[in-house]
Amino acid sequence: MDFDERVTPAADFSAIPAADHASEIGLLCQAMETIAEAGRYPRLVVERPWSVHNPRLEGEFAAPAAIRWYLERELGRLAAAGARISVFPGREAVDLRDPRLGPAVDETRWDLRRKKLFLFAPERMALSIDRLAHYTGTSAQMFQRYVLLTNYAWHVAEFRAALPDSVGPDSPGRQMPAWHHMLPGRTGVSIVNIGVGPSNAKTITDHLAVLRPDMVLMIGHCAGLRNRQDIGDLVLASSYVRDDHVLDDMLPLSVPVVSSHALNSLLLQELTARGLRSRMGIVFTTANRNWELHLSIVADQLQVSRALAVDMESATVAANGFRYRIPTATLLAVSDKPLHARPKISADAQDFYAASRRQHVDIAISVARTVSEQFPGGLPASGLRSPDEPLLGVAMAET
Repeated sequence: MDFDERVTPAADFSAIPAADHASEIGLLCQAMETIAEAGRYPRLVVERPWSVHNPRLEGEFAAPAAIRWYLERELGRLAAAGARISVFPGREAVDLRDPRLGPAVDETRWDLRRKKLFLFAPERMALSIDRLAHYTGTSAQMFQRYVLLTNYAWHVAEFRAALPDSVGPDSPGRQMPAWHHMLPGRTGVSIVNIGVGPSNAKTITDHLAVLRPDMVLMIGHCAGLRNRQDIGDLVLASSYVRDDHVLDDMLPLSVPVVSSHALNSLLLQELTARGLRSRMGIVFTTANRNWELHLSIVADQLQVSRALAVDMESATVAANGFRYRIPTATLLAVSDKPLHARPKISADAQDFYAASRRQHVDIAISVARTVSEQFPGGLPASGLRSPDEPLLGVAMAET
């Protein structure tokens, strides 16, 4: 439909029956999409009569269709509380080649004293949506609420075998190919092969964050550090030692980063039900793939941290999840034990991968489904709140 600027869709949900909330929210979201299609940023205004300090918040969006499921859910919460919500045409959308884009996406310019409606500026959102298509070969609208990250094509192959109707990249050779098992309301599961290393982990989570996934789960392999671990044992990260260095300037090492307790609990229940050996503890994430060749440099860190495994991505994913308020967790399988004369040797590794990869993916898919069933409103994330917490995505609070 064409958007008439003289008519600004608005809904005072204090006067609208609850049975009509969904249809009214649908009209507001459709208006946002129409404005975006016309080359403007839709501006969303939320008035909360119950809030003393922040009764009115507003923000602009890019590509609202990419997060429609999220907008519908969050606006539904506001509607239930009796908010008044309006949609207006905002600024003309900035072209991604426009020199104004650089300053607009610079997160160091965030005003931490001002409460926001949404965590990201529309320019940042538009850039990340374009980057996701570039890296994964799939559009932002294809991403589901529950996202698995891996660095093995084998895991992607098993995902596709388990969910054969999944849709993948538009062309071969994508740097981080993604596959999506799409369900109504984005309640399916997506998997992205991010490749190896913390830089890739930061890249993909920087851009995934604008889509507001309910869960990001890193599945992969690790080096086991404990005597009683066996090859094939599973590892859940309770917290992390960040030796990856890619986020040190944005998130000081003094800030503790932990996995989602709720997500870890569901993972542990799944592993226990399957009778699988696992251990929960600290995961040491390094940027040095051959860390065991420089053991004297990291030996003290491994010892004093009481880490039980080493990998190359988990802490990076968790740290960015903390920055962007996204629940994360880690499910790793012990593939080698360099400190116990069990290095990763090709023949042994191939046997291990063949035996473990389907089970690894099945566990991740099963837990994603459990999250969808038990937490349709999103996993508990109170530990991710901050003084400048954006309104959308958190429980209704008097802030």
